[in-house]
Amino acid sequence: MGKGQTVGYTRVSSVGQNTARQLDGLSLDKVFDDKCSGSDTNRPALQAMLSHVREGDTVVVHEISRLARNTSDLLALVKQLTDKGVAITFKKEGLTFTGDKANAMNQMLLTMLGAVSAFELSMINERRAEGQAKARAEGKHMGRTAKLTAEQIASIRLRAATESKTSLAVEYGVSRATLYAAIKSV
Repeated sequence: MGKGQTVGYTRVSSVGQNTARQLDGLSLDKVFDDKCSGSDTNRPALQAMLSHVREGDTVVVHEISRLARNTSDLLALVKQLTDKGVAITFKKEGLTFTGDKANAMNQMLLTMLGAVSAFELSMINERRAEGQAKARAEGKHMGRTAKLTAEQIASIRLRAATESKTSLAVEYGVSRATLYAAIKSV
């Protein structure tokens, strides 16, 4: 291994986050960046990286949770890469996989750390759900700010039977879809 390209893969969960620190200081031929959840493998840069790499290449990932957030996806991705003759290195954990089945310890560590990553994601989701439930119980608004006030909605409902929906939408500065949703809302 190692005679081909050294390819980096980075991932953060949202567009507002930065991947710069993940592979900082490494000399890489190409980097694939995803800014989306790692809960499944349907990620544009991941799929592009899997298509790009060839036998002899090495993929470098900052840490296991950046590649996959569930154990089965992690193991499948590592197997897919190593079966293709591509080495994969997890920088933070100091683990490298080359398709060499002789290193049972690395395989066990990969499985255990993948399970820890999946558990961590479950805990993040659980804490988020608890926080949202608490905020709702305290009467805090969740989601986008409403386009129309309660008074505007009441006015629209009264006028919608006799006036053009398009003219009402223009008057209130909303789309017709928003206008119809306001008319239907309870």
